[in-house]
Amino acid sequence: MIKNTILPIKQSNKILSSLPQDDWDRWIKHIELVSLSTEDVLFDFGLKINYVHFPISTIISLQYDYSDGSSAEFAEVGNEGLCGFFIFTGGVSTCSKAIVIGKGLSYRIPASFMLDEFNRSGAFRRLILRYIQAVMTYSSQMVACNRKHTIDQQLAKILLINLDRVAGDNLIFTQEIISRCLGVRREGISEAAKRLERMGLIKYSRGHIRVLDRVGLEKISCTCYKLVKSEYDRLMPAELAL
Repeated sequence: MIKNTILPIKQSNKILSSLPQDDWDRWIKHIELVSLSTEDVLFDFGLKINYVHFPISTIISLQYDYSDGSSAEFAEVGNEGLCGFFIFTGGVSTCSKAIVIGKGLSYRIPASFMLDEFNRSGAFRRLILRYIQAVMTYSSQMVACNRKHTIDQQLAKILLINLDRVAGDNLIFTQEIISRCLGVRREGISEAAKRLERMGLIKYSRGHIRVLDRVGLEKISCTCYKLVKSEYDRLMPAELAL
C-alpha cells in the first residue's frame, strides 16, 4: 500500500460525489489517497476496521473464508461505493474480509471520523442506508445466481459488473481471483473463458481480459446483472435527493 498526498477530488467516487458540500468540506482534511495492490487485505475476520475506503480505480472483494481454505464472495465494491460500511451497523469488526482484486487508487478515512459523521449528518446517514440496501440486494442475488446459473453466465455477469467500474474495455483479473470470487474451481473458469473467447466476446491472456463484444456478453450473462444494476440505479441515482 502506497500513500499519496494529492488534493482529493469529490467526483472520483459515487458516494463522495453525492455528499452535500458542507459535509465534503469537513471531510477533506481527513481523506488520504492510497495506492492498493492485488491481494492487499483491508480488513480481516475478527479484526477492527480502522479505515473506510472509497475506491477510485481499485476493486475490492468482500469474502467469507471457510475452514477448508476456500472462500466465497458476497459483494464487490468499486467506485460506486465504499468498503467498511459494517461500522455503521454497530460493529467494529466482521466475520468477513476485504481483499483487493483490482489494483488501483482509493481514498481512505479513519473509521472513527466516519462513525462520527454518520451520527452527525442526516444526509450522509440516508446515503449509507441506501447503499447498504443496494449491497444487500447484490448479496442475495449472488446466492441465487450461484445456485441457478451456469459458470458461463456468472463469468459474463462478473465481467460486466466490473467493466462498469473502469474506463475502457480492459480488465486485469487472474483465473484464481475470478474462481475465488465466484466460489468455483479454477478449471471451470478457464473453460468458461475459452468458450467466451471462441464466441468472439472476449480476449483472454495471462490475467488480462479485453471485452470485444459487450452487447454479446450481455446476451450471455444471466439476468442478475441487469437486476442488480437497475436496483443500484434506483437506490443510488445520479442526482440523489438527500
